[in-house]
Amino acid sequence: MHLVLRSCGRTAARLACRAAPRRGPQALACQRAWLGSTLSPASSTTPGYYFQASVHQSKQAKDYSLPNSSWSPDMMTQFNKYMEMSKDKTWKKLPSYRDILDHMPERMRQEHEEERSEESRMFLRNLDEEGKGFEYVMFLNWSEKRMACVAQLGPYLEGPPGFVHGGSIATILDSVLGGCAMSLLGHVMTANLNINYKTPVPLGSVVLAESKLDKLEGRKVFVSGHVRSVDGETLHAEATGLFIQLASQKTHPPPECSK
Repeated sequence: MHLVLRSCGRTAARLACRAAPRRGPQALACQRAWLGSTLSPASSTTPGYYFQASVHQSKQAKDYSLPNSSWSPDMMTQFNKYMEMSKDKTWKKLPSYRDILDHMPERMRQEHEEERSEESRMFLRNLDEEGKGFEYVMFLNWSEKRMACVAQLGPYLEGPPGFVHGGSIATILDSVLGGCAMSLLGHVMTANLNINYKTPVPLGSVVLAESKLDKLEGRKVFVSGHVRSVDGETLHAEATGLFIQLASQKTHPPPECSK
């Protein structure tokens, strides 16, 4: 999924800042349009691509992180659990649309509407039939600097017979680690992703991927995470990641992050 984030980040920055100068007030305004300032969880906006998306949802775009008929009972149980935890705003559900333009603020979306492509779609989303590939929903815990992703892995993701392809697990981990960094700090790029595979994931099962922001060293962002069965009994994979904040878009770190 962070493969999605990286691509979206590039496209968003290109569309938003194409005509802006490299320096001066317009350049600063361009950066703020996507990153905002460092705010508390109760604020209406917060740094990071996903929070921009959650604030500026398109009225017409479909949110693919909502339940559909392909979701299994396990998927629904986990979704409802995190939605319940979101009531006190400790956790926040992050929307996911088909097109990068639908994640933009309305004004910017209108300005670039002519660039919309009917053929393109966000990676991992909108297969012709629901439930065949990735079905997922992400939740962010700002105060704890954590992200959780509930994912149902469909039959198009098969590797060894009856099990999920290892690349699909890597995609989930890249997404949930990178998504955590991006949601908290703004635009980042993956520098390194190290994965240890522990137990194969049965095809069609639901897993819980979790990540946390560990530390910052200048522009270096260190994040760790894992993929477990929804009952917590089976560790499928664990990972550490190094992400780099873009120099022109660096934000202040969340409290107690810097080292």
